[in-house]
Amino acid sequence: MSGPKAIILSDDETRRALTRIAHEIVERNKGADKLALIGIHTRGIPLATRLAAKLSELEGVDVPTGMLDITLYRDDLSEVAHQPIIRETQVPFDISQRRVVLVDDVLYTGRTVRAALDALIDLGRPAGIQLAVLVDRGHRELPIRADYVGKNLPTASSEVVKVKLHETDGGMDSVELWDLTDLKAELK
Repeated sequence: MSGPKAIILSDDETRRALTRIAHEIVERNKGADKLALIGIHTRGIPLATRLAAKLSELEGVDVPTGMLDITLYRDDLSEVAHQPIIRETQVPFDISQRRVVLVDDVLYTGRTVRAALDALIDLGRPAGIQLAVLVDRGHRELPIRADYVGKNLPTASSEVVKVKLHETDGGMDSVELWDLTDLKAELK
């Protein structure tokens, strides 16, 4: 088995990217008051939690976080699985009049974000919605862009960006670039 083509972000580089995103969020929003971060299952949740901690450290305010399951909002639900796994949506605060930052690990076609927007609007009407992603790999199918990006990574359609976080995957944080065929062989 060959492994990843490249390590795009190491543990330290991931930490620095999230720190930079936190600073950009503070700058754009002129602080962290009235902000909320909502992570998209699965890896967006720990990223949102980390960003909220950094925002709190920078601004001295608690930034509420939530988790969003977009499974039932996907436009490809019938293609994903016969019995989709429904995870928990937990937003224990009112999103009305808040600026909500949706957080995800990788932005690709934009379809996950579209589903997240639909799910979020079902919870209320925020004052604004922004998007933070660790990696933007291009290949958009919808007119969606991230407001905050840790790493822009041009990729081929035959490549896969694999994000590993210690909260979800154990070990060190990393962002890896794989050939799709090599990743499938690795997973067997």
